[in-house]
Amino acid sequence: MDKEDLIRKWLNNDLSEAEKDMFTALDDAQLNHYIIHSAQRFKADEFFKVEDFSEFKAHYKVRRQGSTRKSFSNYFLKIASVLIISLGIYFTFFSGDSEKIITLENQKLTIELPDHTIVELNAGSEIVYDASDWSKVRTLNLKGEAFFEVSKGKPFRVTTDNGIVSVVGTKFNVNQREHFFEVKCYEGAVRVESDSITRVLHAGDVFKMINGSFSQERISASKPSWIDGMSTFVSVPFEEVLSELERQYHIEITLTDTDSNRLFTGAFEHDNLENALTAITEPLNLIYEFRSSNEVVIHGKNN
Repeated sequence: MDKEDLIRKWLNNDLSEAEKDMFTALDDAQLNHYIIHSAQRFKADEFFKVEDFSEFKAHYKVRRQGSTRKSFSNYFLKIASVLIISLGIYFTFFSGDSEKIITLENQKLTIELPDHTIVELNAGSEIVYDASDWSKVRTLNLKGEAFFEVSKGKPFRVTTDNGIVSVVGTKFNVNQREHFFEVKCYEGAVRVESDSITRVLHAGDVFKMINGSFSQERISASKPSWIDGMSTFVSVPFEEVLSELERQYHIEITLTDTDSNRLFTGAFEHDNLENALTAITEPLNLIYEFRSSNEVVIHGKNN
């Protein structure tokens, strides 16, 4: 059996007794090489400091004596835990080499796909794609928000619960939330299909669907502001602003006696919670109070 297939089955805790013997015979260098090779697709941005491999390796020991046969599931849990801690994401291994990558709240991540397309995931987002068939079918599923720098090649598709974005080679941002769908084109052209509406966007065009209502706008920026630590909004319901603030700061916000659908235009930064809260409450004549370190109440000044 191929070494990588053997290790992959080990990670899935799916080895037969004979394969366990084969896995035990793998030396430490082979296992280290596989882990390093698999991790090269992931590039941590300035929001993460990934441990170097010597520190990573210190978290686990490949023991080839004694209880090797009894501890395959333990090895899997240890390495999965280390990857979660050191890379800030979750790995999920599926049949057919499909991969799921998830960012948690207050986390951002840069990923390089097999064709060298760059994907930057915002907080509370995930992508799923089939790595084994990527050269033939460049399609991934997105939940949340991501910025794409697509390498030229076969058509590239981003599918979401709210619509589909199709391109060849370009730069664009997709933000998909429960009642909000927005596509911004920064370079080249993208085709967007959502419900019965189809549009081709060129550099500077914005496609926006809020609660089923469509609008199209223009921007002059060269990339989304969240990559540089700032969330910006133009005529967006206040509840969407609060949801993004919760994702960026890993907090819970309670809004009282205030219309959550009122529109907000403005921005907040990602590295100072009090400044961020002030930036979104003052323009709407609201105030905020902390119930605890991660619980905030927002209400009108007369309440």
